[in-house]
Amino acid sequence: MRKCVLADKNALLAAMAAVSRLYVPVDGADKQAVFSEWKDGAVLSGKLNTNRSAKDFFFPQTENMMTFKMSGKKLEIFDTRREHEDFILFGVRACDVRSFTVLDNVFLSEPVDTYYANRRAHGTVVSLACNKPAETCFCRTFDIDAADPEGDVVCWEDSENIYLTAKTEKGEKLLAALENVTEACGDDAADGVKTLVNERLGKLPLAELKADKFGGGKTDAFFNDPAWDSLSEACIGCGTCTFVCSTCQCYDIKDFDTGHGIHRFRCWDSCMYSDFTMMAHGTNRPNHMQRFRQRFMHKLVYYPENNNGLFSCVGCGRCLSRCPISMNIVKVMKTLGGKEDA
Repeated sequence: MRKCVLADKNALLAAMAAVSRLYVPVDGADKQAVFSEWKDGAVLSGKLNTNRSAKDFFFPQTENMMTFKMSGKKLEIFDTRREHEDFILFGVRACDVRSFTVLDNVFLSEPVDTYYANRRAHGTVVSLACNKPAETCFCRTFDIDAADPEGDVVCWEDSENIYLTAKTEKGEKLLAALENVTEACGDDAADGVKTLVNERLGKLPLAELKADKFGGGKTDAFFNDPAWDSLSEACIGCGTCTFVCSTCQCYDIKDFDTGHGIHRFRCWDSCMYSDFTMMAHGTNRPNHMQRFRQRFMHKLVYYPENNNGLFSCVGCGRCLSRCPISMNIVKVMKTLGGKEDA
């Protein structure tokens, strides 16, 4: 483990930026925290989490996949990918780091999504423990440790220092490049921070929320539950929850004719929209309740059934704080999981 005096944090970030392009959380024009390229003297956001998650760096909201040109019967295909540059993400919270594992299981399974895989290969994740978790946080429900996150390099901060330790080969390479702005310290140097964070996590309103009633093999137990009707009635289907979610992976592919060629784009989509997966015959989920049910069954039942028990929710709390009518996964879990036969 190594440490850097907190007053020298700018020098630490400058050293990281000298290794690769560096992105850090800052407050945007709308006062929301966003990841932005680091510039000397940039003021890091004091907010717990960014407005949108760091998944944008690996699975962008919109990306140009390729370009086509037709000349008579001749078809030319141009590879437009540019995701070949190394970069560093600093300040990623434990929940968002776990979301990368959820996405990996989708995009790195056969057939591998090479767009996503290239970005993952070039990205180094520097996570930061949550000193002050929010009341909407419930990452512990899904066995995520906000006091000791995953990541290539993991950081902790106290009132004097920032502590860093490498967890992967990428992390070791980065930490080696930071030796001039850090100094060695004992592996237990951050234990005080971990203890404090765990104490705060235990006092959160959702600290006792459990997911043990959910998981693979529970489709029959929950699919036809009449509670879906009442739960979905409040939902307005705006899709906000899916767009702030760090693990949602639905997308659509569209072609745009420029007059000089066809651009093929991939764009985020939402299972909450009535035209999601719309085909000539219509859609396989024609009513709102079915779409609402699909979202939460996927998070709590379908995904863990196909991924060794791993849930497709990381408890980041974004959907709790952003939903305009306060309908979220916690209410679904408490309603369905609170029944004796669940």
